[in-house]
Order: sequence, then structure tokens, then C-alpha cells
Amino acid sequence: MHATGALAAREVTKLYGSQVVLERVSLVVPQRARIALVGSNGSGKSTLLRLLAGLEQPDAGRVERAPAELTVGWLPQEPDARPDESLLDYLARRTGVAEAAVTMDVLAASLEQQPSLAGRYSEALDRFLALGGDDLEARAKGVCAQVGIDPARLDTPVQHLSGGQAARARLAAILLVRTDVLLLDEPTNDLDFAGLELLERSLAATPAALVLVSHDRELLDRAVTRIVELVDGGGGSREWAGGFSEYEAARERARRGEFEAFEHFVAERERVEEGFHRRREWAERATSQRRKKKTRDAAGNLERKLARIERAEKPYEPWKLRLSLRAERRGGNVVAGLEGAVVRRGAFVLGPLDLELRHGDRLAVAGPNGSGKTTLLHALLGRVSLEAGRRMLGAGVVLGELEQGRERFGGSEPLLATVRQETALHEPDARTLLAKFDLAAAHVLRPASSLSPGERTRAALACFMARGVNLLVLDEPTNHLDLEAIEQLEMALAGFTGTVVLVSHDRRFHERFGATQTLQLEPSDTNERTAAKGR
Repeated sequence: MHATGALAAREVTKLYGSQVVLERVSLVVPQRARIALVGSNGSGKSTLLRLLAGLEQPDAGRVERAPAELTVGWLPQEPDARPDESLLDYLARRTGVAEAAVTMDVLAASLEQQPSLAGRYSEALDRFLALGGDDLEARAKGVCAQVGIDPARLDTPVQHLSGGQAARARLAAILLVRTDVLLLDEPTNDLDFAGLELLERSLAATPAALVLVSHDRELLDRAVTRIVELVDGGGGSREWAGGFSEYEAARERARRGEFEAFEHFVAERERVEEGFHRRREWAERATSQRRKKKTRDAAGNLERKLARIERAEKPYEPWKLRLSLRAERRGGNVVAGLEGAVVRRGAFVLGPLDLELRHGDRLAVAGPNGSGKTTLLHALLGRVSLEAGRRMLGAGVVLGELEQGRERFGGSEPLLATVRQETALHEPDARTLLAKFDLAAAHVLRPASSLSPGERTRAALACFMARGVNLLVLDEPTNHLDLEAIEQLEMALAGFTGTVVLVSHDRRFHERFGATQTLQLEPSDTNERTAAKGR
């Protein structure tokens, strides 16, 4: 790694078609920086990371690396394993080792015919070694064991890993990276609490400069010292010192000051305009020329004063999620439950489980990755067969489910058709509903699968609001939502009178959920059976 260096975006602008995503945004990432990018969905956070990583080019402005050999690592928000790519190959690609090895091999093959390439080969070898290519496999075995993946599975295709194991593979890639700058897009997605602690320790210890995008407010308080807020619609950026709590307080003070300045400007302008118009009327009514001149002079003074008033622009107010969840009708006292339920998936066994959900209950399902939290939700909803026991679903239950992968909106049908099917709304009403969730004409006719994860999440929440659900089953609901939308969801749940089942590793969201009971899933190392402890 380089002892000194910096990565910088200089006045970068990026458009997709006619849409301005970033406009004249500048960011300097010095050595050992700890920076978080925040902003609403669509403000350009992931785009800026891709520009910094060199994966895309800006339409204006430039991205600089000093020195030019500065190494930059990037880990994307969504899983990006390639078909049949082994875990070791995935880790080599994500750490930059694979690309460095290919470059080195190509140059080595050409050295005999072109000895002049010796210098470039030496540089490629230095890069390969700096990225940790010489001992990657040995380190990968150690890191996999650390995150809870059997090192013997390094040859296993990533697509054959469970969801929890895939999340640990992403964490392993972060722990293995040896670059000067590390760009992380939602690194906490799908990590359990143990994984979050390991991630935080790794970020604190790494000598790399960090730029991260995350909805995890706890991580933003602990891991960063500088917040860069991107404004919607290519509105530039603002910088704030400190972690998320300091940013939140400072931003609120700044917004309050902006609104007060604007309100003062409007009031002063109205006062002077009223005096000006009054003087004009007096001048027109005056009977003597002397009085008319005096009144006109006074009106002229007021007109000049009006021109001198310092103008304050109305503060920009970004779109906000306005979410209201109401249980339109109450079901029976017992809403749902499991009795002696056992689910088997290969060698994995969940149960036996006894669970009863009554009206108004708030159940938090906890446990490490791989303990069967999502399997439990599927058992409760009838998505998987029970090997033993039975499930219950009360009369009058209107179910709203937010799946971890947002699969409900993963099809090829247009978003509008999917929402109408979910809600039975007429087309104009469905369009109006989606517009309230910032899903306008540009979104509704696109295939649902083409939407971003955040857009699919908002579409699901729109359906909940329209259907008047009284049982909510939420699997990692804060994944892919921006910070303000998460806070709106917290407020909506606080006023929801129905029953909620929650799986979430967002620590602050978990705290504010207000669980009335917790089901802790505990995997057993001896027989791969997961047992449950309620409290």
C-alpha cells in the first residue's frame, strides 16, 4: 500500500439519458479517510462510488488518482457472483488479485519476444504482491473460518451457498482486501450481529481510506468521521464533520437556519412591497405637486430598498416517504402460529417450534446467519412443507410480506400490472398510489425486475398501505431504503395496531421496533438442528 496518496473526484457530472444523477460533485479521499455518502435513493451514491472505482466515466469533470498506481477496491451493493464462479475465484476477483494476476501473466508470456516489457512486468508483479496475491488462498482459508464458512468450501460455486453464507462471502472479501482505498456499497446488508461486529473491527483496523454507503446508522456513528450528503437531482453535495448523529443534528440546525432566513426574507419583502404600493397610492391621490413629489420620492426609496434586500432562496425539500400503515380490520385474537413445527432442508432441521401470535404482538426473530430465520417465516406463511406439527392462520388475516430479496417484484411484468394484481386497484388509483412513493410514469411501465432494490421496496410498502394489512412479515425491511425512508417506516410501524413479525439486523431499527416478544434461533453444531428460545 502507498504511504501517501489520494483519490479525488473533481466537479464530476453524470447523466443517464436525460436524467442528471450527479452535477459538479467534488470529493477528496485522503489517506486513512473515513467517509460516508448519504442521500435519498437516486441521489447518486452508488454512481459516485462507481466513478471513483473507475468502472464508469463522468460526462464532465474528472477522477484523479495520486499517485497513478493508487489501488482502489470496490464491493457492490448486490451479490455479483458469476455463474459457476468458485468462492476462491470470487474472493480473488473482488480483492483485485484476479485482474492483477491476468495482467502479470499476459506480460510474462510476451517478455521473451518483447524484453522491453520487463519494466511493466515488474510493476504488475509489485501490484499483484501489494494486493496480497501471493498468499491469497492461505489467507482466504483463515478468513472464511473467521466468518463461519468451512474453508473446505473454497472450491464451491458461490451460487450454491445459502443466503447467509453468501453474505459471509461478501464480508470475507472485505476482510481480505488490501487496497489503498476501499469503496463499500451497503456492506451490512444481510449480515448478522456477529458479522456486523466483525465488519466494524475490520474497518477500524484497516489502513485503507474508506468511502462507504450504508443505511446502518449505528455503523455510520462508529466507523466514519466525515459525512458527504448528495442532494437529489444533481443538486451537488454538502460535507459535515463527525458521524451520523453529529450530521443529523448539524443538518437539522442548518435546515432550520435556512428556513428562518427564507421566512425573514419573505416577510421583509412583503413589508417593503406593502409600503411601496401604499406610497404609490398616496402619490396618485395627492392634490398638490409638492406632496406628489414627496410621496413618489418615498416610494422610490422603498423600491431601492426592496432591490437591496438580501435574497434567500427557498430551501430544497427532497421527496419524503409519507407512509401510513393502518390495519383496516381486525382478525381473530390468534393471528398465526406454529405447533410442534419441524422443517427439514437437506441436513438442516428447524424445530420443533411452538409459536402463537395474537393481535398487536410484535415478534422479533433473531439468530446468526444460517440459523433459519427466513425458513421460520416461510414455515409460518406456508411456503415450505412441515415434516411434523401444524401451522395456523387466523380468520380475517390480511397478510403483507416483505421478502428479503423483494422477489414479489422480480418478474418481467410492468410494475403497474404487478401492483394492480396485488391491490385490485384501478389503473388511475394504482398510478396515484405509486406516485406517492416516488414511482412515477418513468417507473410504472418498466418491468418490475428492472427497478432498483430501493424502488422495489417502496412498491411493496405502497401495496401494504393500499391493502390495509393486519399482519406484517418483514424480512430485512431496511435493506435498500435510504435513511429518511427508514425513519418514516419506523414511525409508520409505531402507529400500526396490527401484528408484526420482524427479521432485521439493523441495530437501531431493531431497538425502536418495540418487540413484545423475541424468538432466538440457536443452531446446534452437533446435529445441524436449530432450536428456539422465546422471551
